[in-house]
Amino acid sequence: MSNRILLLGAPGAGKGTQSKRLADAYGLEHITTGDALRANKDMETDYGTPREYMDAGELVPDGLVNEIVDAALADADGFVLDGYPRNLSQAEYLSEQTDLTAAIFLDVGEDELVRRLTGRRLDPETGEIYHVEFNMPEDEAILERLEQRDDDTEEVVTDRLEVYYENTEPVIEHYRETGDLIEVDGEAHPDEVFERISEVIDEDPTDA
Repeated sequence: MSNRILLLGAPGAGKGTQSKRLADAYGLEHITTGDALRANKDMETDYGTPREYMDAGELVPDGLVNEIVDAALADADGFVLDGYPRNLSQAEYLSEQTDLTAAIFLDVGEDELVRRLTGRRLDPETGEIYHVEFNMPEDEAILERLEQRDDDTEEVVTDRLEVYYENTEPVIEHYRETGDLIEVDGEAHPDEVFERISEVIDEDPTDA
């Protein structure tokens, strides 16, 4: 049976980075809520289509998100899930739909999350993301055009983390209570984080 990995963690914890590495290393589908919604924006559900909500700038209801993600998981021969479930209701739905190989929580302290997020800089021409402390381009032309995204300012970051703690921490508790949660130090070097996650996956007897 193929691996079915869920990565949990706050904004800035490194879910995107680790998800992509895991997908490449284990031949898994990298599934995010945003990608699944965009890929199926005209899919008819009991709640309408994702496009109707996205075009109106409205929050997509849980029921619709559940259906879209469920469809994406059904088409995947093994996956790493990033950005879903975002709340307890979605977590309970996911538990009914699939058995996970592992639910891995990247544990990062709030101060470190703020440092990571507020230090990000965007190259508007290429879409590349850099960081003022540990990943800046050498090209002066690129340096001059880097900008901070509106959602990476300290005020917005603090608000995003408050929303995360309110909505997603119950998800972490859900998997802790079911015994599926594995906590990994997300403040370690990305290579070390990846090695630890790989150990967890390779140790699991359901690994294909």
